[in-house]
Amino acid sequence: MAGQAPGPTIRAWRPAVAGVAEVLHATFPEHAYPAHTHDTWTLLLVDSGTVRYDLERHEHGALGDRVTLLPPHVPHDGRSVEATGFRKRVVYLEEETIGADLIGAAVDHPGWVDPVLRRQAHELHAVLDRPGDGFEGEVRLALLSDGLRQRLAGATEPSGVRRDRPLAHRLRALLDADVVEGLTLVAAADSLGAHPAHLVRAFGAEFGIPPHRYLTGRRLDRARRLLLAGSRPAEVAVAVGFHDQAHLTRHFRRLLGVTPAAYARSAQ
Repeated sequence: MAGQAPGPTIRAWRPAVAGVAEVLHATFPEHAYPAHTHDTWTLLLVDSGTVRYDLERHEHGALGDRVTLLPPHVPHDGRSVEATGFRKRVVYLEEETIGADLIGAAVDHPGWVDPVLRRQAHELHAVLDRPGDGFEGEVRLALLSDGLRQRLAGATEPSGVRRDRPLAHRLRALLDADVVEGLTLVAAADSLGAHPAHLVRAFGAEFGIPPHRYLTGRRLDRARRLLLAGSRPAEVAVAVGFHDQAHLTRHFRRLLGVTPAAYARSAQ
């Protein structure tokens, strides 16, 4: 109907990343949330507009430069400040991902103007929207959730990287032993007796790249050899551990600048 205001647009999904309960991307030209609770942590980015909300009867604001973290089981509402509404991205995190012991701290201080946290949250959203990159999602979530815990505990900046060469090499050995099937970060941390965030930071400090990028590199090494031997890209993708041919192509092009098919043709 002519002149009718646009309605809300939403997209919600549950990615295959441990610790993430749900993801929501939404635009609301006009909407006000009544008071409600979640059984998860609500990690909120507001990309346009401004949202006001009450948390434990105290008013707060969420806007473009802030990272907002609302605790589980605590009532909150939400409403747009501007007539044009708001656009937001939310990751709902399982309670244990941050920890119930920090709920009180989040009530007292539910958000930060923090470029590092916002960049990490933005990068997490990007990877949660891509099928097949679950291990990278776990790595990014480990670093972000650790940063959030540090802020809730009162740290004004992230703690420094503690080098741990033996741990980094043990993780590399695990990755090398299971390139095709891969492993979860939680399983690796349990096997090595280390906190996931420390494991990621130790690996990066030792080898200069995060563990998910190392694993992708090993898979691409195998993919190149199979392509040069005459295997088709779709077969290669499955054989080396990628989700599908599109997943292989995305990473292949990012690293080598060409598609797998073009790489294979170059050998003819």
